[in-house]
Amino acid sequence: MVISKNKKAYYEYNILDEYTAGIMLVGSELKPLVNNKVSLSEAYCYIKDGEVFIKGMHIAEYQLVGKYDSHEPTRVRKLLLNKKEIETIEKKIAQKGMTLIPLNVHTTKTGLIKLSIGLAKGKKLHDKKESIKDRDVKRDTDRELKNY
Repeated sequence: MVISKNKKAYYEYNILDEYTAGIMLVGSELKPLVNNKVSLSEAYCYIKDGEVFIKGMHIAEYQLVGKYDSHEPTRVRKLLLNKKEIETIEKKIAQKGMTLIPLNVHTTKTGLIKLSIGLAKGKKLHDKKESIKDRDVKRDTDRELKNY
């Protein structure tokens, strides 16, 4: 089940590869995550010393936890990936114009919270206009088919 989605990512970038990673969380971050109190709009991923981190992902503070037991909402969180996956991502990011962005936060069937990250290349302005046009055409055809 998808908890939160980064809608801006699909508009701004062409997604080439997707990976699923675990997130290292603190106890007070779990409840707001399950209650959809998370934002990925300004988040980005980076690799440092063979480890993948996400920065800028906002998880709201849990109100029932004391002020001193709470977490920092936009702290840097470590992502859990296999070493081979990290190495392939690192090689692909070295190419010009490639970046690693978070796509969505979701839960698995067993209740684990995972983050989908995408290897992406930025779109140009004319590509963005074309994607808007395609979306409008698809919406119109779906509307016509529904009324038919």
